[in-house]
Amino acid sequence: MEQQFLEVLYQAHQHKKTIPSPKDICHFIKGVLQILFPELSDNQYDSFKALEQEYRNIRLRAAMILKPLVLELTQSPDEIEHLFFTSLPHIRARLLSDASAISLGDPAATSQREVIRTYPGFFAIAVYRLAHEFYNLGVPLIPRILTEYAHGETGIDIHPAAEIGDNFCIDHGTGIVIGETVKIGNHVKLYQGVTLGALSVKKEMAKTKRHPTIEDEVIIYAGATILGGETVIGSGSIIGGNVWITKSVPPFSRVYYQGHFEQKEEVILV
Repeated sequence: MEQQFLEVLYQAHQHKKTIPSPKDICHFIKGVLQILFPELSDNQYDSFKALEQEYRNIRLRAAMILKPLVLELTQSPDEIEHLFFTSLPHIRARLLSDASAISLGDPAATSQREVIRTYPGFFAIAVYRLAHEFYNLGVPLIPRILTEYAHGETGIDIHPAAEIGDNFCIDHGTGIVIGETVKIGNHVKLYQGVTLGALSVKKEMAKTKRHPTIEDEVIIYAGATILGGETVIGSGSIIGGNVWITKSVPPFSRVYYQGHFEQKEEVILV
């Protein structure tokens, strides 16, 4: 019996070559972040050539993690590698805007440099934006491995398929969940414990929009839960802590724990 069991295990391990190493993927993403942001790097480059060589090494790591997936890719590993690295200037610019939004939105932040170096919210957003690029390129496994790595490091769970706009701010962040089909606009701020989730977890709904839409300039305070694919939080709204929302909220609303929401015109709906 033991011999048969070991043979089953051996056959299972033969398929490992079609799965990229999570360790290699995490090593790769650390390298990308460190070269994009000096604040995250322990390296001191004495010359442009030294930085260029490190950049080339990171590109080689990308090829290594993509190679096992070659049969599942819609483009060649070389094409995906090229497209991913071509996108880095744009991603870096967006992440600098995110860091600025966090710095401006948190009175405790002393500088953008501090945000990039120490804030878990920035780290989670950075990994998400890089993972999202791989997701958009049709790469399996790697995007989710990346965001689960950030999840483990920060307690912030962002699905790589979620769509998140510019100037995104996560304050504290622990316990935040952002589901697969969430859409978030620009200048949105989330506090710890926020859940943007689904009303139903039925498998047959996998290809539908199950998670809410958060429009521009919304603030969602700690512990709020917003559920459902048809739920829209209108632009300029403020969602108070610990509320539970399963229906859409008009723009410029104020939603409180007591179970009612207050519009800008001070009209109370119960």
